[in-house]
Amino acid sequence: MFYEQRMTVPDSPAALRAEYEADLRSVIDQYGVDEVATVTDVDRDSLEALLEGDTVSLTLTETAQIQALEDGEPDPEEIETIACEHLLLGMSTAVLDVDAIETELEIDLEAKEVQQKIERRAPMSLEEFVHIQYVIADGTR
Repeated sequence: MFYEQRMTVPDSPAALRAEYEADLRSVIDQYGVDEVATVTDVDRDSLEALLEGDTVSLTLTETAQIQALEDGEPDPEEIETIACEHLLLGMSTAVLDVDAIETELEIDLEAKEVQQKIERRAPMSLEEFVHIQYVIADGTR
């Protein structure tokens, strides 16, 4: 699950995202596109594309909404909170600040933006989350 504390990551952010997309596909497959579209903010076309193996643009909030459908999972708000708290915890473990994360990111985010997203003062996409999580977990090795 994307919100769990990561101490290791695969070889690339793309591989990490593929893991999370496989988890999301499993939930969509279990509940069906129509049900997931009804109870989340994700549109049907995006869900179908994801189910077919395409990479789609999702927010962290939308990702949490899908994940929360799984039995035994916390509500979406709690999932999102846990995910961001684990980023902060990982930063402490790896002794990284937002400036260090910015220099290692493969996407264009400034340190201030990274901080705002981790602190949930700005929306974060799944893509941004994956890249930030990858840098943090890679730094703990």
